[in-house]
This record gives sequence, C-alpha cells and structure tokens, in this order.
Amino acid sequence: MPAPLPLTQLDQNARMSVSDVVFEHLRQQVLGLSLPPGTKLSEVEVAKQMGVSRQPVRDAFYRLSKLGFLVIRPQRATTVSLISREAVLQARFIRNALEVETVRVAVAALTDEDLAALRDLIEQQRAAMEKGEKTKFHELDDQFHREICTRAGLGFTWELIAENKGHMDRVRMLSLSFASRDAFDDHVKILSALESRDLDRATQAMRDHLSRILDQIDRIQDDHTELFEVAPHQS
Repeated sequence: MPAPLPLTQLDQNARMSVSDVVFEHLRQQVLGLSLPPGTKLSEVEVAKQMGVSRQPVRDAFYRLSKLGFLVIRPQRATTVSLISREAVLQARFIRNALEVETVRVAVAALTDEDLAALRDLIEQQRAAMEKGEKTKFHELDDQFHREICTRAGLGFTWELIAENKGHMDRVRMLSLSFASRDAFDDHVKILSALESRDLDRATQAMRDHLSRILDQIDRIQDDHTELFEVAPHQS
C-alpha cells in the first residue's frame, strides 16, 4: 500500500471555496516539493485524505494542469509534472521585467519606515540562514520581494509575479542547500541601493539577483536529473 500523501483535511467552513482551498493546498505542496515531480496522484485518494468530494479535487487538478504542474492522461495516473527548463526561464523573464520596474518606483517611493521594515526582514533572513532554516529563509525571501512591491504602492505586481513564478520556485527550493548566502547578499545590496536612493544601482542589483538562476540551473539539473524534463535534443 503506497505511503499517504502529505495532505491535510480541510476546514470546509473556510471563506475560500473548497475548490480554491484544494487548489492552493496542492499548489503549495507541488511548489514546495512536498509533492515532487513524478508523484502519482489519484482524485479518490486526494479527496479521501483532504476530506472533500472528488469534484473540487478534479477542478484543482485541471487548474494545476493548465499551469503546467500536473500531467493528466485519460485512463492513466495523474502525475506531478517534471520541471521544465523552458518554463523556468520564461518565469524568470516575466519576474525580472516586473521587479526591475518595481524597484525603479521603490527608490523614490519607500519611506524611512518602509526601509526599516525591510532591514528587519534582512535580519530575520540572516538568522534563518545561520540556523539552517531553509524553508523559513525561502518564505522570508518571498516576503522581502513582496514588501518592496506593496510598500512601493504596486501590490498588483506581486500578484502577477506570484501567478507566474511557480516554475522558478521549484528550482529555488532545490537551490537552497547552496544558494541562500548568495540570495542574502543580493538582498543586502538591493536594500543598500534603496536606502541610498540610487536608481541605477538598485535596478542593477535586482537584475543581477534575479539572473542568478541562469547560472544555477545547470548545476541544479545535473544534481537532480530525474526531476527535469528531457529536452528534445537530449532524448
């Protein structure tokens, strides 16, 4: 008998629809690699473990498949998709375009209070990194970027980024064992440029930060070949 999936029963009195809650829970499990690429999923088993009917699970499966995170084949098992290098690079392009423009606005828009809040996040990241709390560091990493967007008055850009960065997130989770220090140092540089109101330095620091994945992805793919799609020229 297969081991149970890392899923929890849902509070069906939540304000979100059951379908939305199932979708978001499964999405987070996929992006966080609790459900790694290649994992087989069954509507029946997921519905049973989460304490819901099959319909919201079916809806969530469909939505995740449209985002490229599940592969649904009729009469065959649904599986978590392998990581697509092409999808990762497309997500990085979108994120870079949005965040570089956001930081342009942030240079002039952030108040002393905003900058103090970002400094506090940097210190929380430092503590998480020193304690080896990789998941916590990842959460604080996202929070740092989200706070820049929202405090610059551009919260909608983070919503767009969050919708498009999922394919990057799976690779980022695989990089935490060796890339946290680089990410932290990049955040320090971004914050320093924002504090100095240095537009050119801030945009370059953000661009350099979001480009690191271009240098890391080969190493990550070599270390985790089984989690990645085989490109046509490699088959």
